[in-house]
Amino acid sequence: MRARGDALRRFAYLLCGDRHLGEDLVQEVLIKAYRRWSRIEADDPDAYLRTALVRSHVSWLRRRSSGERPRWETTGDEGRSTPDFADQHASRDDLWARLDGLTRAQRAVLVLRYYEDLDDRQIAEVLRCAMSTVRVHAARGLARLRTELATASGGSR
Repeated sequence: MRARGDALRRFAYLLCGDRHLGEDLVQEVLIKAYRRWSRIEADDPDAYLRTALVRSHVSWLRRRSSGERPRWETTGDEGRSTPDFADQHASRDDLWARLDGLTRAQRAVLVLRYYEDLDDRQIAEVLRCAMSTVRVHAARGLARLRTELATASGGSR
């Protein structure tokens, strides 16, 4: 955990889209892995933990009691920054909102592909599915993101 904790938390954050849920996910997976750590450590612990995080996230039954997510909003001019900073945050928030619209499997595939830089074979191993399933999830997820971006671009003109 000392060596890879930050990387695991960042990875879980990208899967969940929420820092606190990501930390909970990492904690849950590490608790389960602790019991078998001597066996896991002998193999490839990074691959095992990454697989466990993705599989736990995709099948996670625990939900928040409500679907609300707190947003920090300011009133008036306090807390305003330069337009570049605001534009960056608006773009980031827009991206998170669009990623939240994907299924868990689609999001996991896109995070594994573009954040972890894994190929289809490696993603299939992590998700324990066929490479064709990985390609389907990636294609559908990207198609949905493209459609939403095209709609947003066309609607803002």
